[in-house]
Amino acid sequence: MDPLRVRDVREWTQAVGSDADYLDYLSQQVELGEWVAFSRVFMPRFVEVEGCVLWDRVYEPGNFRTWQERLQGDATSIEAMLNRFPLALYIDIPEDPDSEAAAHALVEEIARSWDRCLHAAFPDRSFQVVASETEDGPLVSFTTVR
Repeated sequence: MDPLRVRDVREWTQAVGSDADYLDYLSQQVELGEWVAFSRVFMPRFVEVEGCVLWDRVYEPGNFRTWQERLQGDATSIEAMLNRFPLALYIDIPEDPDSEAAAHALVEEIARSWDRCLHAAFPDRSFQVVASETEDGPLVSFTTVR
């Protein structure tokens, strides 16, 4: 993914000139808290609950029980329902080809990172991590391969 394909980054680096790049852009636009928050998007933590591996951000005991009952304890279906990161819910993605391509490339990068993190956290398991396009925009999701 080339950050210079994203309008904001491209316009900023062009305005600054010289050898400015994506890291210079970030150093001027993003504070420490944002850097740390971004790191958790790319390197999430996971919890294991009753045979399900879940993104820690989506695990809430009451909600888990609700889905466990609705899905009759099917661990794969529970994971598929809960382990979803719809990018457009958190990022306003402009409706132009470059922005849409950048958003898709971003979910692919997040998916690759999540795959590595899942395998590091659960080395004896296999996972299916998917970056997909949905009617609601780009989405990252994962399930355990059983």
